[in-house]
Amino acid sequence: MTLENRRLLRDAFGTFMTGVTVVTTLDEAGAPIGFTANSFSSVSLDPALLLVSIAKTSSNYARFMAAKGFAINILSESQKDVSNTFAKPVEDRFASVQWQLGPHGAPILHGVSAWFDCRLHQVVDAGDHAILIGRVEAFEASGQAGLGYYRGSYFTPAQAGAALASGPAVVVSALIEQDGHVLLQDDGRGGLSLPTARVGANGATATLQALIEAAGVQAVPGFIYSVYEDVAAGQQHIAFLCPSTGGTPSMGGFVELTPNGFDDVTDPAMRIMLERLADEARVGDYGIYFGNQNSGRVAPVAAKGEGKKP
Repeated sequence: MTLENRRLLRDAFGTFMTGVTVVTTLDEAGAPIGFTANSFSSVSLDPALLLVSIAKTSSNYARFMAAKGFAINILSESQKDVSNTFAKPVEDRFASVQWQLGPHGAPILHGVSAWFDCRLHQVVDAGDHAILIGRVEAFEASGQAGLGYYRGSYFTPAQAGAALASGPAVVVSALIEQDGHVLLQDDGRGGLSLPTARVGANGATATLQALIEAAGVQAVPGFIYSVYEDVAAGQQHIAFLCPSTGGTPSMGGFVELTPNGFDDVTDPAMRIMLERLADEARVGDYGIYFGNQNSGRVAPVAAKGEGKKP
């Protein structure tokens, strides 16, 4: 295989997302040795077997072949530095980590997501690598999220998920329009509001459909009319224009679309958006607003136009 094809093959293998492990054992003098590997897999539950591969060009190859066992340390999301240490030609890789001997005698690193202390069960020759199959003699899982590896880079799924969950909440509003009127409901604060809900696990489309069904009218989801971020409230708003063909609302009622007809709408950004809709509905020249709760721009849908209202 040419060098170019080898690189392409390695890149293709890299599209498979894996965890990151440090494989450890003791050399003939009883000193700990180890290397970083993502070529790890479970093999069997009965008997309990796992495997990892080691390059024949590795400086650790001969010592692992001579060892009676090894340990797999699945690194946690906070252990990128440990992975880097055991991936580089460092003289003493164990100098900067805490570790202890496992029940079967292989080095176990502190703070890992899980570890498996194994007896060497079989070695399988596999081209430029050897496959070490270990029989699990002892193991433990800490419950910490594991460190991921994809296309040559680390990723931390649990940390990313937590960051996403702490980001702006996405809120959907339904602009249900019928014969020059728009549906408004009690906002619970003595004023009026569009049918509005925070997006749940099923996504914005399902949330919008639920709002329409709860309204009790016949309406279809239309185009996005406004997208704006309320920085102070930590919310991202998406309003959909939903034409209605009839039906009596089960909650709230239809209010005429007039520029000055929304004094009871308590949310200032929503009130400005409705005033813009009243203006645009008269001439059929709709636009899509992008910005925040104070200012932004309107991208035309049916004709050219600019604006600064949500």
